[in-house]
Amino acid sequence: METPGSQSSLHRANLERVVRAVRLAGSLTQAEIARTTGLSAATVSNIVRELKDGGTVEVTPTSAGGRRARSVSLSGDAGIVIGVDFGHTHLRVAIGNLAHQVLAEESEPLDVDASSTQGFDRAEQLVTRLIEATGVDRSKIAGIGLGVPGPIDVESGTLGSTAILPGWTGTKPAEELRGRLGVPVHVDNDANLGALGEMVWGSGRGVRDLAYIKVASGVGAGLVIDGKIYRGPGGTAGEIGHITLDESGPVCRCGNRGCLETFAAARYVLPLLQSSHGTDLTMEGVVRLARDGDPGCRRVIADVGRHIGSGVANLCNLLNPSRVVLGGDLAEAGELVLGPIRESVGRYAIPSAARQLSVLPGALGGRAEVLGALALALSEMGDSTLLDGTAPSALKAATPAFT
Repeated sequence: METPGSQSSLHRANLERVVRAVRLAGSLTQAEIARTTGLSAATVSNIVRELKDGGTVEVTPTSAGGRRARSVSLSGDAGIVIGVDFGHTHLRVAIGNLAHQVLAEESEPLDVDASSTQGFDRAEQLVTRLIEATGVDRSKIAGIGLGVPGPIDVESGTLGSTAILPGWTGTKPAEELRGRLGVPVHVDNDANLGALGEMVWGSGRGVRDLAYIKVASGVGAGLVIDGKIYRGPGGTAGEIGHITLDESGPVCRCGNRGCLETFAAARYVLPLLQSSHGTDLTMEGVVRLARDGDPGCRRVIADVGRHIGSGVANLCNLLNPSRVVLGGDLAEAGELVLGPIRESVGRYAIPSAARQLSVLPGALGGRAEVLGALALALSEMGDSTLLDGTAPSALKAATPAFT
């Protein structure tokens, strides 16, 4: 038995510290592990050797700063995580291992009017199909990350009001999927998962304070503060779409007037172009036409960018992030939308906050949320299971995500 404060308990704590750092980053050099954990280079070297001998990590030659180094990642067969992302019109599922390698990924259309039961039936079927296709051992599934387009109550796990999947309001998505698949499920809203995905795999790598802005059927933000997603006590942090831009403007679905969402979300923007471009136009189509030089579409995207920039300026003044990452279809417009965003930030944000901010398009496109779901599952699993050699299936009895 380990005594608190003993050499054995200290060694155990150091093992867990190293495993956690590698698990969250995907791969790190030994020097990076030392910087991340605060452990000495010699201690890290000894721990990595022990973990490698035990089959917990893999070590491969690499280079860092032009010098030879060793990259450390968790063993590819140490465990499996699954990401599930429900969107306005799609369901996307990915399977990955603890070394941050995506083993399989598939997306299919989802009827926005489908009930939650129908949606979870489809998710269960797609997860099962990918597991069978990859030959994954179900006993090695450590957890599932689940993304939904609406606010999640932190304490109860209940999905709040959502106009994107209206029939889902009041459901408990994590509980539902956990009952179907028998493994721990951790749920968050799509903007938070987009932030996680870009932070681990995309345009947010290397920064600890960022905002991921997703513009689609609604407008939301995933906020990362000091390297962690900030959700707020009720789970509703990041509702940037309901910042008031014009108190006499259009009525928003939230009941207020002139919210940012009424100037930027697809449901409000597309009607501006219907008389000239038809009723079948999508935001993806607007972006494509704008890139091809269509003057009406270019004007609408520029206006949307300026409005988003006003919201981003408010974020800068309140939170002072070092980076803003734009996701959703709108990000494909590149400088057509990013330029106006930066223009508004420069006009309305405190100069010192504006100077420190970089505004970038997301690197992951439509995959940001499902990869963020994988990252959520990776971040929530415990390290003791890996160190004890216990099968990840033992996590079935673990504490649920919202207790």
